[in-house]
Amino acid sequence: MKALPVGDDALLVEVSSGDEAQALHAELLRRRAAGELTVREIVPAARTVLLDGLSESARLAARLAAWEIPPVPAPVEEPIEIPVRYDGPDLADVAAVWGVPRDEVARIHAAAEFRVAFCGFAPGFGYLTGLPERYDVPRRATPRTAVPAGSVALAGPYTGVYPRSSPGGWQLIGTTDTVLWDHARVPAALLAPGARVRFVPVACG
Repeated sequence: MKALPVGDDALLVEVSSGDEAQALHAELLRRRAAGELTVREIVPAARTVLLDGLSESARLAARLAAWEIPPVPAPVEEPIEIPVRYDGPDLADVAAVWGVPRDEVARIHAAAEFRVAFCGFAPGFGYLTGLPERYDVPRRATPRTAVPAGSVALAGPYTGVYPRSSPGGWQLIGTTDTVLWDHARVPAALLAPGARVRFVPVACG
């Protein structure tokens, strides 16, 4: 674990894996809720956690190395269910990488329970982990100039849902009508780091 100062009152903590980043994020949230840590923002990423608005960033940086970080606790909230039509244009390519029939992609994906590791790229976009490592897939060699909103996609170890139309190089396996980002909703983002997610297959057409 390595803590790097960012400005006057922030730290960027680097760890060696996504699992460690999720565990550190959960422990930081626990300590803040318990009154053991004063910080304005805790922002996880793939292998880092940013702490912004620290009252004593230098002191915390010195103490972090001695912390014992437990595994991510089991969530108590029910998973967010996202209905999905497994009709994406890259299903055949993903099936080939996985070495399974095309129809098996939907079964494997829907059988997993996902966790939002972190958010980014676009408002409402969550990077979801949950598939075993053997199901990692590469990004497309040629990104699309426009991926439709609601596209359910895979890249590396992550699943994501495009909250709006944008360029993208992920493998598209399905579509959903679920709104990931809504300014009129509180909170506007459906997904937040740590949330559990399940994809529920629905009939195409």
